[in-house]
Amino acid sequence: MVPKKRSGTNSRAFACAYMLVVVFSFAAVKRTSAQEPTAARIEASEKEPQNWLTYYGNYGAWSYSRLDQITRANVKQLVPVWAFPTGFPPSSIPRWGLEAAPLVMDGVLYLVGPQNHVFALDAATGHFRWSYLYKLPEGNFAGERGARGLAMGQGKIFMGTQDNHVVALDLKTGKEVWKVEVENVFDCGCGITSSPLFVKDKVIVGVTGGESAHRGYLSAFDAATGKLAWRFYTIPARGEPGSETWPGDSWKFGGGSTWLTGSYDPELNLLFWGVGNPSSDFYGEDRAGLNLYTDSLVALNPDTGKLQWFFQETPHDTWDFDSAPEPVLIDVDQNGQKHRIIVHSSKNGFTYVYDRKTGQLISSFPYLEYINWTKGLDENGKPTGTIIPGAEKGYRFCPGVAGGRSFNHSAYSPRTGWWYTVAFEMCSDLQPEKKEVQEGDFWMGGRTIDMPNPKVQPHISAFDPLTGKKQWSFATKFVNVASLLGTAGDLIFSGDVEGFAFALDAKTGEKLWSFNTGARIASAPISYSVNGRQYVAIATGGGSFNENVVTKIWPEAEGHVGQSASTLFVFALPEK
Repeated sequence: MVPKKRSGTNSRAFACAYMLVVVFSFAAVKRTSAQEPTAARIEASEKEPQNWLTYYGNYGAWSYSRLDQITRANVKQLVPVWAFPTGFPPSSIPRWGLEAAPLVMDGVLYLVGPQNHVFALDAATGHFRWSYLYKLPEGNFAGERGARGLAMGQGKIFMGTQDNHVVALDLKTGKEVWKVEVENVFDCGCGITSSPLFVKDKVIVGVTGGESAHRGYLSAFDAATGKLAWRFYTIPARGEPGSETWPGDSWKFGGGSTWLTGSYDPELNLLFWGVGNPSSDFYGEDRAGLNLYTDSLVALNPDTGKLQWFFQETPHDTWDFDSAPEPVLIDVDQNGQKHRIIVHSSKNGFTYVYDRKTGQLISSFPYLEYINWTKGLDENGKPTGTIIPGAEKGYRFCPGVAGGRSFNHSAYSPRTGWWYTVAFEMCSDLQPEKKEVQEGDFWMGGRTIDMPNPKVQPHISAFDPLTGKKQWSFATKFVNVASLLGTAGDLIFSGDVEGFAFALDAKTGEKLWSFNTGARIASAPISYSVNGRQYVAIATGGGSFNENVVTKIWPEAEGHVGQSASTLFVFALPEK
């Protein structure tokens, strides 16, 4: 049978239909590819203010949202629009609290709750999409606090676990793609509590263990397969550069954890990461020397893990003054020239400003009001006139072992040009103790008693990072263990241990809004938008170590600190 010829009209209709199919197919391909969280998308995160694609919101660790629907003028109208309780998975070890900052991409919110329980939710409504529950081993091990965040890339969600594994999940289904053990948790006394960082084709993961007899490191895994790509040891082995700063075999148990998330400069192709304290924390006689690269900021090649430069902020630390906080990357214009700088704070109470290409120290300034463990920093940024704990009986040093700040990260606003940080203003009495240990043993090396600084109240402050000049200070009743979020509405969001989510005026420090969630807050707020509506999300329920000291050293806090819980609150302006 010979097929009939199509008429001209039918042929044109068929051609049009075919073209429409091609066009829609192409659009579908484009939409599908657009859903992929690529490194290029994260590099250009300022072009997608509706999303929050990486921890801190961008590679520069700004913790800043370019959304400006919520402003100083209307923030008082902010109301909760949905909440999501994560629940508590069954476990032999209680893991309460919710410290995590969510990720948001294209209308979907990803959150990690207690016991490495991951959820995908509709970002506008909180409706459940999928979940994944990681199975933790039985027994006591390090990392009993919850995770602080996730990473995404190559169609996957990446998570570090409390028993020192890295897991990759399918972004759309939550199905496990791969899982690798970094090191046996019972051998090393270490785990992963902060967000990994997805860079190019790698997942870069820090590790805890600064309070263990353990040699710290930073690891990079192939994002597609989970295969180890490189490992940078923060404590050099015998014969390597820097090993002369460790006598005998002390390097084997040297500490130097990398427990907070770093930052990345795509133009320079440099990875920046803060390194924690040496072990043991307080007893330093067995490790006489500078103890490199503990308490340092390190710059690495993200392709190879090779060290490019470093700066040690607290040589031979015996105060537990980690340099683990986030390195904030800022570009400034001076006399028509672009300068790439890093603003990096240490638990020791000082902030350091570096040239991020060379590591040259540009300036330093205190972010605390009162510091007495040193007489100050010299022109090279090194502490002078330090008092060694235990050398003088009854000596009280400030900041104490909790540091000037801890895991709770800062914020930077390109609108004001200011850097915003919390300041604990606490002190400690310390008695060092010698102890024989095996690898992986808990090893603080002393006993401490913490107390409030009698001279200064805890606060949140704004600084000009180029001059170190304080712009304003907002006193907090107790230490503020939550992180900060800046927005283009000239607001600074945070939360406190009494359970209040709140917003400050970024220009003056005046409190403009608060809402009592009923549960202590020790997390990092984020902001995103769906269909043009801006949201602010903040996890409640606590979970940080430092919140536990509040009722011990501020008796008046008894009965006022919020409950332990695990709920994500999401706020927005009322719909018109």
